[in-house]
Amino acid sequence: MLKGISPLIPPQLLCAMDEMGHGDTLVIADANFPAESVGKNSLVIRCDGHGGAELLRAILALMPLDQYVDNPVTLMAKVPGDTVETPIWDTYAQLVARVDDRGAATIGMVDRFPFYEKASKAYVVVATGERAQYANVILQKGVVYEGEALA
Repeated sequence: MLKGISPLIPPQLLCAMDEMGHGDTLVIADANFPAESVGKNSLVIRCDGHGGAELLRAILALMPLDQYVDNPVTLMAKVPGDTVETPIWDTYAQLVARVDDRGAATIGMVDRFPFYEKASKAYVVVATGERAQYANVILQKGVVYEGEALA
């Protein structure tokens, strides 16, 4: 147990986030996401008992978003014709706005299969127990600056 580290983040995820470099990506996958098959070339970490929003909050407290790209946060767009509501997107946007001055403007959308392709190149895929549909999100890691406060 460490001070200042959310107990939601298992040691393996903390290690993976530390190992990631600028531009590497991390996927927070909902319970329906094919984490094991999409992440076959990535590290897959199971966090089945936790939701996407709570893990996003804990991860963003430790990992900066890429300052040099327009969309360091990517959501999976709804399949055309799907009428499901996606209130989790608003929650994600609020969490991102807390840590990045660009707010919701940092969030991009990618269709389902291009999202899977992008996710297959991630450094780590975090499989959650999130049951909301379209709750998958890809985060692109930014730079921790010299002299930046270390909690």
